[in-house]
Amino acid sequence: MTVRSIALTLSAAALLAGGALFTGTTPAHAQSRYASMSCGQLWYARNLIYANRGYCFRSQRAINAFGPRCYPPYGRLSDAEHRRVAEIQRWERRRGC
Repeated sequence: MTVRSIALTLSAAALLAGGALFTGTTPAHAQSRYASMSCGQLWYARNLIYANRGYCFRSQRAINAFGPRCYPPYGRLSDAEHRRVAEIQRWERRRGC
């Protein structure tokens, strides 16, 4: 893990404090946090969900941020994780990311 990825991980953790990223639903307070995030922060939050599930990233940006991942369940998301990703993607579209 690079210094940059550690800093990004800490930044994402601070932005998502309170477990909003890891709960079964997308609570209202998490939605308001997404509303205040930049495109880069939204990208990181969305991809962090995949990284935590062993997704095999192909883009250099994601590999730089999360390191070489690729382990079971290979990015397969739970229903709750799919809902969080969809919510983040809605905010990315709103922002024109």
